[in-house]
Amino acid sequence: MAAHNDFGSQGEDIAIQHLRAKGYQIMDRNWRSGHKEIDIIATKDGTVVFVEVKARANAYYGNPEDAVGYRKIRNLIEAADAYLRLNMIDLPCRFDVITITGAASHPYIRHFEQAFRP
Repeated sequence: MAAHNDFGSQGEDIAIQHLRAKGYQIMDRNWRSGHKEIDIIATKDGTVVFVEVKARANAYYGNPEDAVGYRKIRNLIEAADAYLRLNMIDLPCRFDVITITGAASHPYIRHFEQAFRP
């Protein structure tokens, strides 16, 4: 596995720890619908939360949240719809983005709740 893939996986691990510490229950990780993927699916307070994780070693090429553009948002919404239908879930949902910047040993974490609406 390429080093950037390892870093991305570590970022997801960090995001899961962050979510659990805030009381979220993790339902799924790296769930796929065709070529579309949702990094983390969690629940909290009766809401299904679809989480996109972006990890960067530094902000040299811009902020990690800037990598969540129109196409990524559209794919996340379509995958989330497939997940809810497949699992027959009828709960409110939202889309969050968690960014991880810096080394895995000392990450800077930002959690954007309800980062966008479908």
